[in-house]
Amino acid sequence: MSQEQAPRRWRVVVVDDHAMFRSGVKHDIGGRVELVGEGEDVPTAVAAIVATLPDVVLLDVHIPGGGGLEVIKQVSATQPDVKFLALSVSDAAEDVIGIIRAGARGYVTKSISADELVDAIGRVATGDAVFSPRLAGFVLDAFSGAIDVASIDEDLDRLSQREREVLRLIARGYAYKEIAKELFISIKTVETHVSSVLRKLQLSNRHQLTRWATDRKLV
Repeated sequence: MSQEQAPRRWRVVVVDDHAMFRSGVKHDIGGRVELVGEGEDVPTAVAAIVATLPDVVLLDVHIPGGGGLEVIKQVSATQPDVKFLALSVSDAAEDVIGIIRAGARGYVTKSISADELVDAIGRVATGDAVFSPRLAGFVLDAFSGAIDVASIDEDLDRLSQREREVLRLIARGYAYKEIAKELFISIKTVETHVSSVLRKLQLSNRHQLTRWATDRKLV
């Protein structure tokens, strides 16, 4: 009888701006996949991916330098066959839809178990699409037209990551002082971000800002 062939160890690059999270991934799945590189922001991520050409990139959506979207854009320009699996704490519709439209083959949240993550990596590596159950609904809604993807992405692309954070907190009813404390910035900086968001979205006041965010399920 022939011996059963050992499962393939997929080559993986981990991209996340938190070193402890990258270490956790290595600890949890390092024995079952081959971790060939890592990145903490867009430049280091792109460099690691292009240098190693992994089977799958585990990609956080929100990283410094332009986010996961920018990583996919830069890598795909020269290495279109690299596959991306978004792994993020965010389950916001605009994040899921935006990264899938950019070319990611799946999106799972960081609450996923190690076994589920290894399975998801293997499925993406072999061409399948993988989504956490709730997130799959966002993608179906986008294809069915229930979510106006074009307008969401176009509007949100105008905002920096910090502006999005301020926007979400404003929409949740936080006062400027509370936002400053939450984000470790000054009240003056909060005011500057709010003014910038209002200008970019062509809105007039906080009430309109809250409604805009609520309509897009950002709250």
